[in-house]
Amino acid sequence: MGLNLLNPEVQNFINESIDKNLAKLALQKNPFPEVDWILILNQIESKTKSKNKLPNWFTTKNIIYPNKISIEQTSSEKTAFYKAGIVSGESLIDLTGGFGIDDYYFAKNMNTVVHCEINTELSNIVKHNFEQLKTKNISCHSGDSLDILTILNAKWDWIYIDPSRRNDVKGKVFMLKDCLPNVPENLDFLFQYSDSILIKTAPLLDIAAGLTELKNVKTIHIVAVENEVKELLWELQNHYHGKIEIKTVNILKEKKDIFEFILDKNKKSPTYSLPQKYLYEPNSAIMKSGGFDEVGIFYNLNKLHKHSHLYTNSKLIAFPGRVFEIVNSIPYHKNEMKTFLENKQANITTRNFPDTVESIRKKWKIKEGGNQYSFFTTDENDNKIVLICKKIQ
Repeated sequence: MGLNLLNPEVQNFINESIDKNLAKLALQKNPFPEVDWILILNQIESKTKSKNKLPNWFTTKNIIYPNKISIEQTSSEKTAFYKAGIVSGESLIDLTGGFGIDDYYFAKNMNTVVHCEINTELSNIVKHNFEQLKTKNISCHSGDSLDILTILNAKWDWIYIDPSRRNDVKGKVFMLKDCLPNVPENLDFLFQYSDSILIKTAPLLDIAAGLTELKNVKTIHIVAVENEVKELLWELQNHYHGKIEIKTVNILKEKKDIFEFILDKNKKSPTYSLPQKYLYEPNSAIMKSGGFDEVGIFYNLNKLHKHSHLYTNSKLIAFPGRVFEIVNSIPYHKNEMKTFLENKQANITTRNFPDTVESIRKKWKIKEGGNQYSFFTTDENDNKIVLICKKIQ
């Protein structure tokens, strides 16, 4: 595990090297010959990556870090805190423990948490770190988690799984059956040990595809941080066959924007209109959810077009996404473009529009940035239009 790394002088050196140029550092002579220089450099790189993502780990003394890939793949503390709010009860077993961020937060809500990790070295690192973090209700087990589940032979309130994608299927479509452990294949086995299963997947997984592979899905959480979707969470309940709830969450600095709806084939139809005074663009979690009609209906907004996923109304409302005041709505014609946008500065977004942002910028010599926002889209009459806006929210 590299206990020499805990030497106070080595730790001071690591802390003083945060955010420094790693390539330059690597060329220096190792000031600690008794410690592998590569190990020290790895600690610097991984700890630097943890600064914003894992502030509790970053500020705790004598934390040992795994390689940077483990840090990049692990949950952030923000998403782990959200996850912990989903589970309740006495006990949880995590079949894919990794660096242990999720388990640290699960342990705040559960009496007993078991961290399973197939990599023995990583398991030892995590056990050491939990001691530094003064977390006493997590036990660490190294080995194949399905074997551990059988050996412990207990009934758990929750099973948590974050399956990893196998390297040999890198080029293929992301399917759960291509991950380790293979959750779809082992679901019946897992339900023997718990009636509640929480699965984390990457945003890359298509929701419709996930639903074809899984059964007994009760709720799907789509979790974004600062408008970037970070993970999908699938709540499975043994014997559940009811309607599926979709919960979208965008975690912002000061608040969480939450929008929920039920997955229903017999949903209401949205209303449409030409652009009015205000324009609404849903956040990335809602966009990932596919709840394009549901969000418009819930907030009593009109869609611009079936495939544009932009909304409008005449009265300003609070909305989970970006909100703009429409200053001008122009047809996408040469004369109007020359008058309003050519050789000017604007932030450009395209929605249901044939040209890319890059080609629009090049064609009309539009500089990036500034306070003007231009949406190139299609209206309900299938006309190509440009909405010139100023941002409100």
